[in-house]
Amino acid sequence: MFLARPLFRLMPDDTKIPFMKGGKIGIAFSIFLSIASVILAFYPGLEKGIDFRGGIVMEVRTPEPADLSALRNATGSLNLGDVGLQQFGDANTVLLRLPVQGDEAATQTAVNGVRGVLENVAPGARILRTEAVGNRVSGELFIGSLLALGISMVAMMIYIWFRFEWQFAVGAIVTLLLETTKVIGFLAVTRIEFNLTTVAAVLTIIGFSVNDKVVVYDRMRENLRKFKTMPLRELIDRSINETMNRTLGTSVTLLLSALPLALFGGDALSGFAYTMVFGIVASTSSSIFIAAPILLYLGENKLRRGTDVATPLTGNPGTR
Repeated sequence: MFLARPLFRLMPDDTKIPFMKGGKIGIAFSIFLSIASVILAFYPGLEKGIDFRGGIVMEVRTPEPADLSALRNATGSLNLGDVGLQQFGDANTVLLRLPVQGDEAATQTAVNGVRGVLENVAPGARILRTEAVGNRVSGELFIGSLLALGISMVAMMIYIWFRFEWQFAVGAIVTLLLETTKVIGFLAVTRIEFNLTTVAAVLTIIGFSVNDKVVVYDRMRENLRKFKTMPLRELIDRSINETMNRTLGTSVTLLLSALPLALFGGDALSGFAYTMVFGIVASTSSSIFIAAPILLYLGENKLRRGTDVATPLTGNPGTR
């Protein structure tokens, strides 16, 4: 037997929250956070991973809890440059970072040297993985990642521009820019490595964000045709309320997938997962408090020109 209505809803069907009353505050606060994020991206800057800054990363497993001081002194005697060590997951695992050593032969020599001192300082230690990226490759990866982010935004803008009026496209792309800068600021504050994995997370967030906005935009366009005399401010509030259950349902579903990865996925997945969690929250709120107010201010005299007769909110709004 199929139920006509779901057993559980995150929001009542007849919500009438006046979201647009906080539109100016939402946009101003978002711009402030984005400017702060851009500043943080340059100072103190992002914690670039090996993908973008080059160098050697070695994951070492010791039979006993690692003595970081002894390991630091031993590797420092090799004169390989600024060697960084940190615990990775538990007390027996260490992540060791070396600067770029030059060509492949120099890299192999450095790895062999580290392996030798590990045998003296921590007998029985095992090197679980070794990654090496040169300066040229890391630079190409960094530029390629920025291009991927830029192309994705342009493609999303073109898609929305052709599907909706230009006011919708401008609102969506401005919101995407503000969201992306906030994610970059989050990475700078939390010191999560900015690498290819986090770039994949940012691209995923952009896709989720656009999908969420298209759903709300579709309802707005339907209501523009249905309520031809309703003021745009009231119509946008109505559209957001009607799609609120769908928006929150999708966001909560993604959060329930990302949170376990962040909490229990280990260091290899935590950066991706925490970036996703932050991006989901930022994207969901921005669809309501940034994209919709921008559309209101851009389209108030275009999408609803010459109409000043209000249509009351009646009936139970549906959900998409």
